[in-house]
Amino acid sequence: MMRTRPLKVALLGCGVVGSEVARIMTTHADDLAARIGAPVELAGVAVRRPSKVREGIDPALITTDATALVKRGDIDVVIEVIGGIEPARTLITTAFEHGASVVSANKALLAEDGATLYAAAERYGRDLYFEAAVAGAIPLIRPLRESLAGDKVNRVLGIVNGTTNFILDRMDSAGAGYSEALDEATALGYAEADPTADVEGFDAAAKAAILAGIAFHTRVRLDDVYREGLTEVTAADMASARRMGCTVKLLAICERAADGRSVTARVHPAMIPLSHPLASVREAYNAVFVEAEAAGQLMFYGPGAGGSPTASAVLGDLVAVCRNKLAESTGPGESAYTQLPVSPMGDVVTRYHISLDVADKPGVLAQVATVFAEHGVSIDTVRQQGRPDSGGEASLVVVTHRAPDAALSGTVEALRKLDTVRGVASIMRVEGE
Repeated sequence: MMRTRPLKVALLGCGVVGSEVARIMTTHADDLAARIGAPVELAGVAVRRPSKVREGIDPALITTDATALVKRGDIDVVIEVIGGIEPARTLITTAFEHGASVVSANKALLAEDGATLYAAAERYGRDLYFEAAVAGAIPLIRPLRESLAGDKVNRVLGIVNGTTNFILDRMDSAGAGYSEALDEATALGYAEADPTADVEGFDAAAKAAILAGIAFHTRVRLDDVYREGLTEVTAADMASARRMGCTVKLLAICERAADGRSVTARVHPAMIPLSHPLASVREAYNAVFVEAEAAGQLMFYGPGAGGSPTASAVLGDLVAVCRNKLAESTGPGESAYTQLPVSPMGDVVTRYHISLDVADKPGVLAQVATVFAEHGVSIDTVRQQGRPDSGGEASLVVVTHRAPDAALSGTVEALRKLDTVRGVASIMRVEGE
């Protein structure tokens, strides 16, 4: 039997995502009620600009006082889609204090200070759900928190930013330069006017922190995640990747150490083989590859951003939280029971693709090989090609075997000091093998 008294929902933020959430709540009200077991009512919408026309939303619901809205005491669920650290953090903890559970899409806050939110939710016996914070509509957080809770996840490897994937895809498939591909992404609405958070890897790093924390049952903060953006990726890198049977992707990589005593989380461009499932992820799509001990290899794929996909994830969480409310229970909270240390990037074992501009004369290759040997880095392949009309220079491309990142970085620094090395044209890690 359906409960007749509606569950009241407060919406914080009514931009691209928030307005879509409000629209779906209104147009699919009967379906949501049937799935939850009670009707849901949009009881208030907090915004910064109340004068803006918001189609389909009763103007009487609009308020600029978000604090008063979450303090009302009759709100069952608060949906937070305003983003940023403050006032979102204070509003969420205030909502818990005044009886509401929370659905959030705030990846930055969860990565920066998720511990505070988890603690507040536990203290007041509320739910904190955040499927929309990572990979848009792709069901990913709930499988990691619940479906794989009895398994041991060893690695999470993913494309979690649609803007950067679109840019790299255009550079690969159309031969576009970075600036040209970014301009196209901006024109199509995939990139913000200020794309820094995307192209410098900040967005992906926040998501990596969240994924690592859930996958490895430990606390991983944004500061723990090693980060490189894609602004230095060139057409030459793309060409080198193709010659190796690879493509270039900006990857979020979260790994458990072989001995199980630590974890790492990193975001950077990498070459991956065309045979890897992530290599076929095109345009602005996201995909996350999970490797678990019992389940094996799993891949989650779909649109990772945009109003409708993100709203879909928010509404899925809303249904779950409302069901919990009716059952007078809560869902899974923080599972950071292992408290594994996060190792620095230098401890990561990986491979390098290094492109050098060198003097075109005998003995250069031997000098370069000696530097690698001195740092304990084994060479997999070498390709040298003279360049006509270059004034006696050649291109030397070295691909290494797996070695600690610190040893590889030390090798590169030593190579820069060789008189016969005119410059290090590019450095890129090789993953997914």
